[in-house]
Amino acid sequence: MTTAAGSATPDRLRPLWLTETYPPSRGGMAQSCDRIVRGLRDEGVTVDVVHFTRRARAPWVIEEQRRGSYLGCLLDADHAHGLNRAWNAVRATASANTHVVSFGGFLPLLAGPVYAAWLGIPHIALIRGNDFDTGVFSARGREVLNDALSRSELVCAVSRDKVERIAALHPGVQVVRIANGIDLDEWAFAPSDVERARAWRTTTVAAGRRVIGVFGQLKRKKGGVFFLDSLLRSGRAGEVHIVMAGELDPEMDAWLAEHSLDHTLLPFLDRHELLPWYAASDFVAIPSFYDGLPNVLVEAAALGVPADRRAHRGNVRRAGRRRHRPAVRARRRGGVLLGTGARGAAIRSGAREDGCRLPLTGGRRARRARGGTPLRGGAGGHADGGSPQRPESCAR
Repeated sequence: MTTAAGSATPDRLRPLWLTETYPPSRGGMAQSCDRIVRGLRDEGVTVDVVHFTRRARAPWVIEEQRRGSYLGCLLDADHAHGLNRAWNAVRATASANTHVVSFGGFLPLLAGPVYAAWLGIPHIALIRGNDFDTGVFSARGREVLNDALSRSELVCAVSRDKVERIAALHPGVQVVRIANGIDLDEWAFAPSDVERARAWRTTTVAAGRRVIGVFGQLKRKKGGVFFLDSLLRSGRAGEVHIVMAGELDPEMDAWLAEHSLDHTLLPFLDRHELLPWYAASDFVAIPSFYDGLPNVLVEAAALGVPADRRAHRGNVRRAGRRRHRPAVRARRRGGVLLGTGARGAAIRSGAREDGCRLPLTGGRRARRARGGTPLRGGAGGHADGGSPQRPESCAR
């Protein structure tokens, strides 16, 4: 394959980054995408972001940014028209791009392989768990998923389980696991977070009850109803207060309306709004029938909040060997907790036949986050010498 890329050095790399999740979009995936792009740019990589969105600051205008650019493509239900229009904008400035990266979502996976073929450069797919879970058994989604995977020089997934499944379906494609990561500087409790958590518990939670936090998009695959029903059947429901923040599956809404369970429902919350609720939780439950490695697990570990994720297929092997250790390995680069190999660095092993690689490797020694304890490892642990541990006085 011919490509404009002639060097593996960061200053010669210029990925065209297609995504549906990027600020000003909200949510954990938008935060992750922003962190990854910033991490690459900090390493000297120029990144051109193409954001397929229903809300753009300045639609169809290419904004010059530090080490790259941003194009907000305002799309409606007519995806074909929008992606053709996006291509017109891309091809006018894409002569320097070395790779096309599809960061999850239906539209990037649909457009990425096509744009890469037309530009004559490699395609890299960063697959979120939900992209695979919903696409592989969907008549419409499977064709898009298979096309994107089969046309990729490299596929990155966030859990070992997903790597195995993708590799089994596409044995000729290089598939690697690069776990989720977060920016530790953005996941630390401020005194105001602790005070808000303490005040809420004092006024809302009955004395002696434990608070279980359930955060994120509680989609059907999360098994929320199964979790709540199991809690009720255990006979211990009277000992806990459940706080749920995020988008609830309709089945969970219906269940809560029909059963008596001490709980608090919150809307979707951004990171800074969510921190007090983490601080208020004695532990975080992460129910799932078949999830991989969710952001909530990494966030809880960074904050020192114990998390029970034993139902997670993505962690089932490690959970079996080390029952009490949330399986989060990390590398730090500039205050960023990156999943092993750094999913944000996802392009790091973009191997090509011509020997050119698209790297963002390593950083310091891996760190392991253990439930209820500070992140630590190497010589220094936390970047500022302190601990991201949750204030125990608030959660008890």
